[in-house]
Amino acid sequence: MDRVFLLWHEYDDDAKLIGVYSSEENATAARGRVSDKPGFRETPEGFTIDPYELNVDHWTEGYVEV
Repeated sequence: MDRVFLLWHEYDDDAKLIGVYSSEENATAARGRVSDKPGFRETPEGFTIDPYELNVDHWTEGYVEV
């Protein structure tokens, strides 16, 4: 396995990580399981599934506090 799939729900600048899955199919199934729950059912367009590579540095620039 060289990547996982993250299921997110975003609405009004609030992001929720629903879960991390071993396949896109599993992430899609999870979306189906939660899509009828309060908040999620009113904003179905908020779901995204993002592939995420394992063993890779994803944030390499550091950060600055604002």
